[in-house]
Amino acid sequence: MRQVLLSTLIIATVMVAAGCTRFTQYEPGTVMEITGDTEALVAVKEVQVPPPPAESTVGLEYRVGPGDVLSVNVPDLIERRTDAGPGSDNLGNFRVYASGKMILPLVGPVEVAGLTIEEVQAKLVRAFSAFILQPVVSVEIQEFKSQPLYLLGKFNKPGLYYLDRPTSLLHGLALGSGMQDRANLRGARVVRENKILPVDIYALLYMNDMQQNILLKPSDTIYVPSNDDQLVYVFGAVEKPGPVPMDNGQLNILQALTAAGLHKSNFDHEHLRLIRTLSPTRGQFMVVDASAIMDGKAMPLSLRDGDILYVPKTRLGHWNEVINELLPTIQILGTAVQPFLLYEAATNDD
Repeated sequence: MRQVLLSTLIIATVMVAAGCTRFTQYEPGTVMEITGDTEALVAVKEVQVPPPPAESTVGLEYRVGPGDVLSVNVPDLIERRTDAGPGSDNLGNFRVYASGKMILPLVGPVEVAGLTIEEVQAKLVRAFSAFILQPVVSVEIQEFKSQPLYLLGKFNKPGLYYLDRPTSLLHGLALGSGMQDRANLRGARVVRENKILPVDIYALLYMNDMQQNILLKPSDTIYVPSNDDQLVYVFGAVEKPGPVPMDNGQLNILQALTAAGLHKSNFDHEHLRLIRTLSPTRGQFMVVDASAIMDGKAMPLSLRDGDILYVPKTRLGHWNEVINELLPTIQILGTAVQPFLLYEAATNDD
């Protein structure tokens, strides 16, 4: 149990900013017993996205795409030579263009995008058969350039990489040569087609949860944020909706409300909504009674990086109402829309 002096400046600041006059007025020096900041929680709902379906690399092969460079050898027509002087290493190398075709002597353009090396070789044999009796064709990939993977954030070696085979998330992470000291792995995410995948990189690396070890696809991005850039977000009945920075990773709910500036008009003090990200696949939906904090009956709830606090003007019955109001604003601000949030909106009505 802790004794808390109820002359706290920040509580008074929030009450004044919100135009609050209905809260209990205590005499200066009043002391009350408070056990902790969880006393202000009205309800907590845990949400977890089911693990991704298992994937296998059996039978998967690399498929040629635009940007790849193929080495083609046809005896007496196209041959790689190493004794022909400067530039000879490029003899027999052909780039696959954006159209998916490469241009070869004698046969001209041949579409190869989407084919395996064996399929490319068989197709070239058929193409050269129109000009050469029983042609012998060999094909190799000289440069892998069609399947990019972007490693961004706190990798030791961030940058652009190219996949040269079916690649797992673990393999993709290893390409970055480890993480920097300030890497926030709980906030790490895989982005595909502008959407965060329901994958928990922290669980994969530190809990050996191999269900998270998905197969990567071309143009995937793995992003690892920094622990230095921690923010919470406040929306709803506030003057300045949007991000609120955390000072040295510390911020409580009253400080966040003060920074955002509560409206002078009435709002539902007893049913503030707090969405907490534990990972891209796990989150908590909390109802917070701010009046209990302002009345001195509970400690201000400590916030965490990525928390989304919504201040409703009137009481909302379902979490879907909150999510539907929040999603457009979150997307406009470019804030990460976590998979567990979309999962909750799609599967539940309470």
